Amino acid sequence: MLGKSFAFRRLILVIAAIGLVAGCSQQYNDERGKGDAPVQGRSGDNTPAEVFDMPDGFGNLATKCAGVGKRAHVTTRWVRQDDPPVIVPADTVVDDPTCQAP
Repeated sequence: MLGKSFAFRRLILVIAAIGLVAGCSQQYNDERGKGDAPVQGRSGDNTPAEVFDMPDGFGNLATKCAGVGKRAHVTTRWVRQDDPPVIVPADTVVDDPTCQAP
């Protein structure tokens, strides 16, 4: 009886590991609209964004300088609770004189 229980636990762990790896794939992010856009010349600004946690049910907000004098604000919002849910990115770039050349 112990052998079956151990085998079942191993099976659950293997399934969980596969789900974790599959959930982190580039294709998964691209399908959800969260994949990275290609960067011309592969030389972009990789500094972290400032992230603001919003209450459950609201998309978190990320912001960072997006060039000299410009600030980008990015969030996501739920559009429909389909299966899978449809997520539309919401972003904007505004003037910000505090943003200087890196």
